[in-house]
Amino acid sequence: MKIKDLLKSFTIQVSNEEQSLLDKVKGVTEIAAFNERERFIIESLVRKSLLTKVKHEGRYLVTKNEYKTAD
Repeated sequence: MKIKDLLKSFTIQVSNEEQSLLDKVKGVTEIAAFNERERFIIESLVRKSLLTKVKHEGRYLVTKNEYKTAD
């Protein structure tokens, strides 16, 4: 059982800027495709567990996690 199944109403607060970046991430995306400000926001979203960052063949990639965000 996943934690999200236990906490149905659990949401993570995000700013408008973070939400627009989350909407921009489609599938697995290379971090190099983002500008410096977006990379800073990506690091914040990784800490909030809304994005996952992995290193693959010397490149850093990000992808969305399954959490709900509060609008």
